[in-house]
Order: sequence, then structure tokens, then C-alpha cells
Amino acid sequence: MATISYKDAGVDIDAGNDFVEAIKSDVKSTFDSNVIGGIGSFAGAYALPAGYKEPVILSATDGVGTKLKLAIESGKLDTVGIDLVAMCVNDLICNFGTPMFFLDYYATGKLVPANAKDVVAGIAEGCRRSECALVGGETAEMPGMYSEDDFDLAGFAVGIAERSEMDTISNVRPGQVLIALPSSGIHSNGFSLVRKLLFETLKMKLDDSFNGKPLIDTLLEPTRIYVKAFKSNKSGIKALAHITGGGLVENLPRVLPEGIKAVVTKSDIRILPIFELMGRHVEEDEMFRAFNMGVGMVWVVEEEDAESILANTDGYIIGKLEEGTKGVEFI
Repeated sequence: MATISYKDAGVDIDAGNDFVEAIKSDVKSTFDSNVIGGIGSFAGAYALPAGYKEPVILSATDGVGTKLKLAIESGKLDTVGIDLVAMCVNDLICNFGTPMFFLDYYATGKLVPANAKDVVAGIAEGCRRSECALVGGETAEMPGMYSEDDFDLAGFAVGIAERSEMDTISNVRPGQVLIALPSSGIHSNGFSLVRKLLFETLKMKLDDSFNGKPLIDTLLEPTRIYVKAFKSNKSGIKALAHITGGGLVENLPRVLPEGIKAVVTKSDIRILPIFELMGRHVEEDEMFRAFNMGVGMVWVVEEEDAESILANTDGYIIGKLEEGTKGVEFI
């Protein structure tokens, strides 16, 4: 009678074990003194940091979206892991949470250890940039669910905050100013539109020259992580918004109370060249709803604190808060 193995069904256990061995050094490089144990247990363990009066645990989860498609097509897999961490930890700090640890989920049709190692190396780099520990993850080889070349990513970040600091909306009032922290590029939102416009409509290629380098390098520029900047300026920040899908239009109102509007001077926004290119073919309103337009995060600060914060960051003022219907008004 013929026999069949798991490998015959498309799942290579040995490849999975090789992958785990290959990533151990990258994972350990993210550990801090609160990590308990090492790699290989059934769950990651992390001791709660001391010094909190009323600690609150925060969590965030996200993916990278169809930016992954470009990474797979180009074979450039070492940056999407940074994106994965960034999309989660940048959300945590908007609730005044300090990231503690991160977990990832990597699902693929066929596990190629070298490719998966590149992805996890990026995740580890994102964790180092955000000063959080990579304490666990799951790698799933699922032939029949994904094609051999495809994979998907999900990330999970856990942070800690002081309860008294979380109600940022109560800190917001008219007269405060809006400081924009520049984005590094498109970040990880709007890539379905990017791909349709650039590659289907404009017939561009991944290796086309754009702004002095291959187009793919601009498109895969990893999402900027704002954790260290937040920590350095936390005392002067009243509220902050991560500008992701929905752009300034939809994300900035999330930190505003009723009766207050954000007045943004559109000409002050430092729009990146890639958005200028796409803006020639997409309506302006649609651009501002789909993309960050060069603004990765907005901080709400007191006018008297703005100068010192600007001196300590690469941020710049794009507007102010006024009485009015909650929302964003561009002038």
C-alpha cells in the first residue's frame, strides 16, 4: 500500500524547523529585561514594567495590505516587516501607550526559509526601532490556500499606558496647533490604487527610474515608526493621530471633541514627489482621503510648546484648532 507524507501534501516540517533556527538571533536582538524565557515555548512571557499607578494594557493589530504584492513581485522582502510593526505601534502611541512586545503571523503557500528569514529580519528591525520585544509568532504553510509564491502577514502589538493619560480628547481645545511629522513615503495604505494607477493605467515598471532611484524603492520605503519621537516629546503632546487609510480627512477628527475643528493650511503640507505624480491622475479630494500625502502623524500641542517641540523633531506646523463642527477644514 502506498504511503503519503506531510511533505507530499505540500508542508515541509524540516524547512519550518530550519527557519526557526535561522531567525533566533534576529528575535533575541529585540529582547529587553522584561522578556521571560526564550524562543520555543508555547507562549511568549513579558513582565509588566514597574512605575505605573493605574496601568492599562493596550493592543493593536494590522497588516501590510497589497504592498506585499509589490514586495513579492520584486523579491525585496526585507522591509515589509518594518511596515508590519509600524502600523501597529504607531496606533498604540496615539492612545499614549508605550509598546512592550510584538507577535507576528506569517502564512504562505510554500515556506522558503530564506524569504521568511528576510521578512522576520524586517520585523525584528521594526521592533528595535520601536523599542519593543518580538516575543512570538506563527508560521503557517498552507498549500491550496495560497499559491507557492504568495504570503500574508499580520501583526499584533501590546503596550502599556497610565490610565490618567489616555483621555487625550479632554486635553484638546481651540487655539492649539497641529504639528505634522513627515511620512517616509506611502507607508502601508492605498496600494490597490497605487498599483492600478502606476502599473495598469500608466504602464510603469518596477525598475523605472523615479526621483533618482528605481520606482520600487520608493514604493517599498518602509513605514516610519514614531515611537522614539513620541517618547522624547510626550510631556508636550496633548493628542496625536496616526495618518493611515482615510488620510488627514478621516484620522485627524478621531482625536477631536465635538465642537472643535482642525483648520489645515493645505499649501503648508510638504507633499512627497510620489503623491505629486499620482495627483496628476487622481482627484485631489480622493488623494487626501486615500493617502497620507507626506504627513505620517499629527501632534496637537499648545502654541507655547510648539517651538521647543519643533526644535526636537523634524515636524512642522500645518494648522490649528478652532471652534466649529468637528472635522478637517482645508484652507
